[in-house]
Amino acid sequence: MNKESIKAISLFCGCGGADLGLIGGFNYLDNYYKHNPVEIVHASDIDPKAINTYNRNFSHKASVDDIRDLCFKEVDADLVIGGFPCQNFSTVNPTKKPEDRKNQLFWELARVVEETKPKVFIGENVRGFYTLKGGLYFHLAKDRFEELGYKVFHKLVDVSLHGIPQKRKRIFMVGVREDLNIENFQFPIETHGVEGMPSAVPLKSVIDSLIPDDPKYYFSKRAVEGVKRAKPNMKRAVYQNLEEPCLTITSHLAKVSLNSRDPVLLVNEKKELYRRFSPLEAARIQSFPDNFKFVGSQGDAYRQIGNAIPPVYFWKLINSINEQVFDAPYKQAQNIMKRALEPNSYPLL
Repeated sequence: MNKESIKAISLFCGCGGADLGLIGGFNYLDNYYKHNPVEIVHASDIDPKAINTYNRNFSHKASVDDIRDLCFKEVDADLVIGGFPCQNFSTVNPTKKPEDRKNQLFWELARVVEETKPKVFIGENVRGFYTLKGGLYFHLAKDRFEELGYKVFHKLVDVSLHGIPQKRKRIFMVGVREDLNIENFQFPIETHGVEGMPSAVPLKSVIDSLIPDDPKYYFSKRAVEGVKRAKPNMKRAVYQNLEEPCLTITSHLAKVSLNSRDPVLLVNEKKELYRRFSPLEAARIQSFPDNFKFVGSQGDAYRQIGNAIPPVYFWKLINSINEQVFDAPYKQAQNIMKRALEPNSYPLL
């Protein structure tokens, strides 16, 4: 990697899932994700509880701010990242109002890009942002970034194909400033669950025991009886197969239901024992290392974990960007120097 630090602005940083991947230097499932030459010059989020967790885990500190109150015209940045709030594009949110411009915070991400003119920006959101109303909101964002002078590449990514034990699909946008002349950008290649690659990482790889440390994680007998009385068309006790990746971890794991597609575990079928995931298990499913500490109540932790970007995938993404964009001129110069030193490297006159 280029020895010079990449200066990054992290917007909607939450508890720091993307930022951990951005910086690197962590272990996950017996793999070490090395440090990246990245300096985060600004990180912020509107949620003070998420910022408490962020500041517990990073040496640089994030601030509690509403992006609409911030100005970055004097900030020097090579990279701007932002997983802007997704609730208003979620397919499972019955109260969403995506047509309300104040809920479309990708405009604010675009404003920061316009103010800082970074070489690269990264945007992330739920699949609904990409598909809702025929992709209307996705194309609004894409068109705006293109107006600002960026070539925009995108991919709907399933992180279970990248060594993470979770079926989680998210849309990623990578914008590269046009003057850098990057004609094509390759997202990280799938390493699991595709032909010629190892199988997807199973849920059991992050579950130490089906028997929880605390009985509070069990669903009550009343909840189980309620499932039996549920209407036939309702999702009933859809427990996870330990041999496969888990369903998507969401922000409301503290209030999971047996009458939904919320991921739960079956501990004992004969005794009808079901339980929810612990925060540690949920964090592992999201690819957080065990030494990442969540501040606040368990409900706070579940929300922060469910809203996070999986660090392992973001680490892979920033490495792909570094190799294809930030390191490209550096490597090109190295190759020119190498050829110049080789005998007969120039044609004879």
